[in-house]
Amino acid sequence: MKITDKLYVAMDYKLSLDSGEEVDSSPPGEPLGFIAGASQIIPGLERELMGMSAGESSRVTVEPEDAYGPVIKDMFQEIPRGQFPDDVKVEPGMTFHAQGPHGQVVLTVTELKDNDVVIVDLNHPLAGQQLFFDVNIVEVREPSAEELLKAQSVQQQQQEADGCNCGSTDQSECGPGCSCG
Repeated sequence: MKITDKLYVAMDYKLSLDSGEEVDSSPPGEPLGFIAGASQIIPGLERELMGMSAGESSRVTVEPEDAYGPVIKDMFQEIPRGQFPDDVKVEPGMTFHAQGPHGQVVLTVTELKDNDVVIVDLNHPLAGQQLFFDVNIVEVREPSAEELLKAQSVQQQQQEADGCNCGSTDQSECGPGCSCG
């Protein structure tokens, strides 16, 4: 069976950067499972997996615009040093997790300014990066009812985070990331 929209896919993967550094992988014996076409993985990877079958392996290159996007300069912000824990020596390269309006965000410290201002990058840590996935398709099958419900729940959360108000009778309430209008 070949990967098409609405099928369950399980795959082993290793993600590396142009430098060769491996930055993520599926744990041994625990393939990543998702519903194809349900926006559960980055678009560039999903597109390249379409048509593959269980047992196939491939090296997939995904450009930044099909992954986590380019680095956006407006995503660099100045934050008062007092917003960080007092007992932590804040240094460039450190990462912190914070709650944003659409869920948890990663702040990467890029610079300290006059000991009282911290410049952070709110871009995804892999923004602007070309990504290399070594994938092995483990399974392709019809999804269970539970897997479909989980995928629909994730999609709805993503649409709400993008400003979508799907289900509203007034489609003027749909946000820029909405596909219902």
